[in-house]
Amino acid sequence: MSPGQSYGLQAFDDRMSTVDFDVAERPHITVDNDVCRSCRTTDCVYACPAKLFVPTSDGGILFNYEQCFECGTCYQVCSGENALSWTYPDGGHGVAFRKG
Repeated sequence: MSPGQSYGLQAFDDRMSTVDFDVAERPHITVDNDVCRSCRTTDCVYACPAKLFVPTSDGGILFNYEQCFECGTCYQVCSGENALSWTYPDGGHGVAFRKG
């Protein structure tokens, strides 16, 4: 591959321009901060591709579900028993990908 060529990867902002979020009133993921406070790894913070998990000063986790890709990564990497409750968004809501 010559200099200046790419592998066809889109920049993050370009990729996000092809995503719509129809946010439901009820969060499809909830976090139990009592469980999170005992977590030593905070894997959800590092694994979420949308960077929606934020540690709080009291050891809890703030989760912003409004721009969630619904990939389930947080649920898979969470080591805290019942720290996350994950369901699909209510019917008709959630993420929608368009062709870019």
